[in-house]
Amino acid sequence: MIMKKLIERQYILENTKVLSRYHQLGELLKALEKRELPNEIVDFINQHIELLNSISDSEKYFAKTIKEKENEIIKHIEKKINLVPKNYYRKRWLALGIGAFGLPIGVTIGSVSGNMGVLGAGLPIGLGIGSVVGSNMDKKAFNEGRQLDFEINY
Repeated sequence: MIMKKLIERQYILENTKVLSRYHQLGELLKALEKRELPNEIVDFINQHIELLNSISDSEKYFAKTIKEKENEIIKHIEKKINLVPKNYYRKRWLALGIGAFGLPIGVTIGSVSGNMGVLGAGLPIGLGIGSVVGSNMDKKAFNEGRQLDFEINY
């Protein structure tokens, strides 16, 4: 099954934010075209492309919709066929590391020392833990051939 293309829009050339998001979505679609995807996934992607192609030239709404559709496509392919962009897990685990590891470590350090002012000391520790876990998951995805030649930049 053939994946549909995004239509070119002249007005987005003036707005760099919309242009970069539109270009990034195009790069994601190019990376997906290189893969042999099930028809269900191609249908899902085509529905989102049709919706984007049918939107009028309202820049603010269009930029928001591009981001939403790109995220939906990435989540869907990750859930259904385990394909992920480059550094997908690292970016996800940075935030999780801070919240799940850094804050509890900081609270523990603050409680033990009797000075809650050192609460922030756990945040870099959590950041490091999240970065290591995410990077290892990205390496595993690369070695298994589940990584797209595409990176999310925003």
